[in-house]
Parts: sequence; structure tokens; C-alpha cells
Amino acid sequence: MSADLQVEEPPRRLNGFTGTAGARESHVWDRAFGPWDLYFGVVWAATVAFVLGADFPALSYRLPAAALLTLLIPWYAWAGRPLLLKDPGAEPALSLRYLGGLTALFLPAAFLVGETRLITFALAPHCFMLLPLRRAIGAMAVLSLLPVAGWALLWRPEGHIVFINAVGSFVTLAFSSFFGAWILRIIGQSQERASLIAELDASREEVARLSAAQGAHAERERMSREIHDTLAQGFTSLLMLVQAVQSELDTDPAQAHRHLDLMAATARQNLAEARALVAGGAPADLDAGSLPDAVRRLAARQDPPADVSVTGAVRPLAAALEVVALRACQESLSNAAKHAGAGARCSVSLAYGDDGLTVAVRDTGRGFDPAAPVPGYGLRGLRARAAEVGGGAAVEAAPGSGTTVTVTLPTTTPPISPTL
Repeated sequence: MSADLQVEEPPRRLNGFTGTAGARESHVWDRAFGPWDLYFGVVWAATVAFVLGADFPALSYRLPAAALLTLLIPWYAWAGRPLLLKDPGAEPALSLRYLGGLTALFLPAAFLVGETRLITFALAPHCFMLLPLRRAIGAMAVLSLLPVAGWALLWRPEGHIVFINAVGSFVTLAFSSFFGAWILRIIGQSQERASLIAELDASREEVARLSAAQGAHAERERMSREIHDTLAQGFTSLLMLVQAVQSELDTDPAQAHRHLDLMAATARQNLAEARALVAGGAPADLDAGSLPDAVRRLAARQDPPADVSVTGAVRPLAAALEVVALRACQESLSNAAKHAGAGARCSVSLAYGDDGLTVAVRDTGRGFDPAAPVPGYGLRGLRARAAEVGGGAAVEAAPGSGTTVTVTLPTTTPPISPTL
């Protein structure tokens, strides 16, 4: 904004803001307007006292001047004060009418008694509060200079007295113009800062809203992955075992009993996973030992059980990495049980390296075409889990040649956003 535009703008007042950006409380101006009323009353009373106590002119002239000054009180209370409490420029016609009435009451009294000009100090703020700067200076020129001219023409005082009064009027005009412009610039800058604060409050609220929405979305994603990789997989296994038991009860009771034992173990594991999920802790399998032990227990619950091999120096890893590794095994083994076909065998390998862990799950099932669209959430969620800790996931498959899911996880850098 240019300096000229700042000068020409009427003064703007600061709004109070609550926690909601832009929500208006009360003006600081409104709450602090009482001293302006007191200032106007004190200057008015001093002016009337000087007018009535003056030696010149006669009392018959001073009384009408005091009466005109007295009319300023109701005019200010009825027309002026309500305008001063509004935003400048809101009522330009009413502002001009008020200042015109003020001038009409003041000038005759100032022509009659020179001491009347003291009230100019109370009228000047009204001009600067209600008018743009240049118009306010023009109005002040009328209120400062015209009374001296009228008074001099009416009473014809000596030249040096006229000169002294004229100099005083010019000093009053210069003083009020300088401080009026200075205060208006301060108010304008304060208003700009208030606008910036309001925008900042609005931005903070928007950021908080978006952060909350993003947090809720991330939590929904996390919960959906956890439920998919634990409870949903367990229920799927139970359903498959129920179907197997139904077909084996009459033909192979021993196998049916084995599957019933497996169903009980799967149900207990699902219950433990549900409790861990509610508590926000690590998976139940990891609570009972190391990652290789958890993978072995997971593989033993498969039908038929999966083979597990571990290479490299086994060591504890960050909890987030072990969770991702275990969930990758759960998802891959569950997919194999559902899609690889009857008789397919699975194997799991954990390879501990110096700077990473590689988890590979292979099955000898029917395989699929990786280029074809894959429905469901499993593989997508698996890749998302690996990406969260800086790793990656790859799927190798071909129709009739089985499937291999490989997850690589870095161990040199702690994961940034672990997801249990």
C-alpha cells in the first residue's frame, strides 16, 4: 500500500478477536471512549469559564457566546458521540452534518469572544476521527483561522493583537495537523497488524482443522491395516478351518480334531491381538519373544505349517521394524492360504544384514499375473507399512509358478513414524 493511500484512508479502529478468527468482540475504542467524553467536557467547561470571565467584550455578548457553546453538549451527545463510536466512513453524510452543525454553533461564538477558540482543542479530534486526513486538515483550517478573521472584522482590534491571535491559530492548525496525521498513521498500521493477526488466527485454525482431519485419516488407515492384518486374517482362517472340519467330521475325525485344535489356537490368538490392538501395544506374538520366535509361531498356525529359516546375526530391532516384518509375514501367509490353492507349501525366510532386514515369503501355489489389477487392501497396506519405516515391498509372481513377497527394511536409521 502506498503512502498516499494510507494518508487518504480514514482512521480505522482495532477489533478485538476471540479464538475464532474474525469473530468480533467489542472495539478497544468502544471500551476506552469514556476518557474522550471526559476530555470534551473538561475543555468545554474551561472554555465557558474563560468566556464568562473575560474582560472583553461586554457580558451581553459573552452570554450569547456561552449559550451557543452550551448547545454543543446536546449536539455532541445526540449526533456526534454515536458517529464517533462507529467505523469511520460508515456514515459520511451524517458526519458532514454533525461537523457542519458543530461549526455553525462554534463560529458565531468565536466571532463574539476570542476565548471561545480554546474549545478548538476538543473539536479537533472529532474532525480527524470522522474525516479522511486531508479533509480533516481542511476542517481544522476553518475552525482555527476563520474565527480569528471573523473576530478581527467584528471588533477591529489593534494590528499586533490580530497578529498574535493569527499566529496562535496557525500554531493550533499545525499542531493538530501534525499529531492528527501521526496518530492516523499509527492507527492504520495497527489495523493492518490486526488484520494480519486475524489472518494468522484463521490460518492456525485451518491448519489445526486439517491436522486433525489428517490425523483422523491416518488413524483410520492404521486401524484398517491392523484389523486387516490381525482380526480379519484370523477370522478368515477360522472360517476356512470350519469348512475343513465340516468336510472331515465323517471321513477323517482325527484330522478334524487337529483342525479344531488349530481353530482354538487361532481364536485365542485373535483375542490376544484384539486386546493388544485396543491397548495400543505391540502384537501379541512379539510380546512373547523375539521376531524369529513370533514368525515361527505364526508359521505353525498355517495349514500345512510353513517352513521358517533365519540367516545372519539375530538381534533386537526397533519395535516398529519388527511389527512391520511380522505383519508382512501375516499378510503374505494369509494371502497364500486364501489364493495359493490346496496343497501349496509356504516358506518364510528372515535375513539379518548389517544395515537391513529382508523378509521373504514364498508359496508354491497357482500364482497370478502381477500386471493384472489386484482387488483388496492387503498388498497395498503391506507396501504402505514398509514405506512408513523407509523400506520397500516387492511381489514376484507368475501364473502357475507361485508367489514371492519380499520386504526390505533398513535397520541403520531409526524409523521416523513407527506404527504399531
